[in-house]
Amino acid sequence: MRLIRSSRRALAAAIAIAVVGLPAHASDDALGALRARGTLRWGGDIQGGEPYAFQDPNDSSRLIGFEVEIADAIARRLGVRAAFVQNDWQNLVPSLERGNFDVILNGFEVTPARRERVAFTRPYYAFNEVLVVRNGQEPAVHSLADMRGRRVGTLAGSYALDLLKAAPGIDVVLYEGVEEPYIDLEQGRLGGVVLDNIIANRYGLVRPSLRAAAVVADGEYAIALRRDAAALLRAVDQALAGMIGDGELRAILDRWHLWDERQATLMATNLPPVSVPDRSPAVGLSLVHLALFLRGAGFTVIISTLAMGLAVIGGLLLSVARRYGGRLAAVVASVYVEIFRGTPVLLQLYVLYYGLAPLLTLNAFTAAVIGLGMNYAAYEAELYRAGLDAVPLGQTEAALSLGMSHALALRRIILPQALRVALPGVANDFIALLKDSSLVSVITVVELTKQMTITAVDVRGWLAPGLLCAALYLALSYPLSRLARRLERRLMPVPI
Repeated sequence: MRLIRSSRRALAAAIAIAVVGLPAHASDDALGALRARGTLRWGGDIQGGEPYAFQDPNDSSRLIGFEVEIADAIARRLGVRAAFVQNDWQNLVPSLERGNFDVILNGFEVTPARRERVAFTRPYYAFNEVLVVRNGQEPAVHSLADMRGRRVGTLAGSYALDLLKAAPGIDVVLYEGVEEPYIDLEQGRLGGVVLDNIIANRYGLVRPSLRAAAVVADGEYAIALRRDAAALLRAVDQALAGMIGDGELRAILDRWHLWDERQATLMATNLPPVSVPDRSPAVGLSLVHLALFLRGAGFTVIISTLAMGLAVIGGLLLSVARRYGGRLAAVVASVYVEIFRGTPVLLQLYVLYYGLAPLLTLNAFTAAVIGLGMNYAAYEAELYRAGLDAVPLGQTEAALSLGMSHALALRRIILPQALRVALPGVANDFIALLKDSSLVSVITVVELTKQMTITAVDVRGWLAPGLLCAALYLALSYPLSRLARRLERRLMPVPI
């Protein structure tokens, strides 16, 4: 009994650590721990691409970019070496708070909301937010107010998102990559894109069909640290001040063609690090958040149901083609199944929505349904094939001897029995599809899991949104599992 209680306490402690993360170093220990370790761990996301931090085209094992050079210079001035830690850009702050790395250095914009959670050094780059539209679009577009009633894309978790949320009447579309919104803008899926000028210049305005319509705001990049790492904050900020004073920062920005008058003004002001206010309490979930979760759950159900309907029909056609369609149809169906089972559904969604955009322009909802449906059709085909194999050959021979055609025997005798065998697997796949629908967020669909990540950022916590999201998924999947069991019992052969 004592052992069981001890195990329970250990399990509870493990769960608590998993939920809240390991405690961060105390203020006095952060700098000492860094020097003892010999590395300055800086968090970023290489999906942000050039010129921030990205893989060297000539050596994929090496990272290059202006922020890579800044990190190396700061680490050198601290007497250590820089070590990059890959992290999803939206989740940089929670990962920093967990202690996954020492600093955030990745085009991290200084905003009031972020000041409440992290400490910032002095800024190292001044940027502006650029509204990009299509050429030929109404020339009267001069501000965000002119985008009322239109779909405007930006990065999730960005300063541009804050600006768009504050502008009434704009339908905001969120992306995880920097190139995808401009692809959608070219294809007419968006009315505009708002992102930092570095991104706009390199990924948007290089496209002849796009133009800059307006500068809608200014901002600054700075290095972010945990709020309890005061000594490390001073050390990093002093290193950055030294880079400004001896011209090393300007040399880095010059090499990457980023130096302009804004940077000269920024360096001349020699701003001190941003003050660290008292920690603001996390914001609780509200009825508005609950309504958004229910809306996301509704999208999840609709997308999953339509995709599963497509998968059931497609899988049935594939299985019949492999068994009864002749050699060519069997080969084509087999190749389809192997391709869609052998490649990730995430990759298939990217190819369908972005890769085929010049040839086939689908909206995000349609692409989500078709992409998931085509992927799961391959799995349903295998279930039906197993069901067809389970029907004794004598059943077909008996039907043909009674004068039935092959098509009639298939419809009345073989398929009903095969579907009965396949039903449990189909029900399980539907439950799996409900969860896999979370992947469609990469093509801008805000379903249940995506809404959870958005809300977690809004309320500055992951536990409550995560539990609510899990509860809704359970509420959706449990009735399906009960229905599947009931159908299995009803369709089970009656013993003679």
